[in-house]
Amino acid sequence: MPRLAAASLAGTAIEFYDFFVYGTAAALVLGPLFFPSFSPLAATLAAFGTFGVGFVARPLGSVLFGHLGDRRGRRPVLVASLLLTGASTVAVGCVPTYETIGAAAPLLLLLLRFLQGLGLGGEWGGAVLLTAEHAPPGRRALWSSFPQVGPAVGFVLANGVMLALSAALPEDQFAQWGWRVPFWAAGVPALAGLWLRASLTESPRFLEIDDHARVPLVEVVRRHGRLVLLTAGALAAGYAVFYAVTTWSLAYATGRLGVSRTVMLTCVMAAVVVKGALTPLMALLGDRYGRRPLCLAGCAGCALWMLPMVALLATGEPLLMFLGILGALIAFITMFAVIAVYLPELYEARVRCTGAAVGYNLGGVLGGALTPIVATALADRGGRVPWGVGAYLTGIALVSLVCFALLPETRPAPAPAMEPAAG
Repeated sequence: MPRLAAASLAGTAIEFYDFFVYGTAAALVLGPLFFPSFSPLAATLAAFGTFGVGFVARPLGSVLFGHLGDRRGRRPVLVASLLLTGASTVAVGCVPTYETIGAAAPLLLLLLRFLQGLGLGGEWGGAVLLTAEHAPPGRRALWSSFPQVGPAVGFVLANGVMLALSAALPEDQFAQWGWRVPFWAAGVPALAGLWLRASLTESPRFLEIDDHARVPLVEVVRRHGRLVLLTAGALAAGYAVFYAVTTWSLAYATGRLGVSRTVMLTCVMAAVVVKGALTPLMALLGDRYGRRPLCLAGCAGCALWMLPMVALLATGEPLLMFLGILGALIAFITMFAVIAVYLPELYEARVRCTGAAVGYNLGGVLGGALTPIVATALADRGGRVPWGVGAYLTGIALVSLVCFALLPETRPAPAPAMEPAAG
């Protein structure tokens, strides 16, 4: 299990590095480079629009790779998704700007972002299923949480590289070529991840299935349609909160408040490190107390913290901004630490790869794709404190809370204690 968990963590870290480095670049530099004829606000919104395309592609990726995972196995999904995401990320770093090739530049950016999302849509389902289906029932949430640490590692790596380049290079050089380096660098860990995953064994639960679904998506829609919608609605809050604090807040603090790029990236990265460290602990609580109680608690925490969070962000003080972001990410990981085991347990094994991945990635569309765009527009219309953003995030959290309340618990019943020997 440690070896398998490490391989899953490494793979998700690499893929989410690819996904997050684009979000950071969209918040900091892509607007003026690829949409120079727009106003600064419109250029940022357009850059976040290309960011959102990755989320739209993720459910399609979950259908494509979910079909492969339910028909051919979880292991092939891990290799194919990593290859697609890695190649498209490296290619983003090679796209000429609008000044060089005109309208073809944002169109190429849009296409490559779509391919990134397609690959990531397959990655999550394969990684968590391979781990969850190998794990013993009493520690399934714990072992399944390691792929959930991967996004934190990927985020810190992506933003660490951006932070180092931003601090080391003059503004004009960073805008000219420095932002491309993190995209080019993605090729090295992607190749290492492919080598690491080549040695993994197939899920024992998949090998036990005698009657594989012929068209998994059709079966999921026909037999589990309500469950897919509920899980998507339940996860929307987590996505909205995460991308509000890790993507929108960068653009808001650097553009609206005048906070330096280095300070803001440091605040966000420090909070994400704490979130990653807490992930296994929250998963242990999920093994002990159940998956659904942790999800309800985290979702309620998001609803209660969003207004205080935007107030803390609006101060422009690094420590207060850090505390606002940290509180949001702790509430987020209380939910998402157990999602990697909760979703697979909700679906029967023969369509689990498709069902869990589609529900997970539809939640990303509902909560993650539009949040940076909506939050940027709401913040521009408000005063110094973007109360509209806080209200928007609170509303999504309340909807997700209702969806979680309608889902069942899935934690396996503990084994009965052995009777004492007679005499």
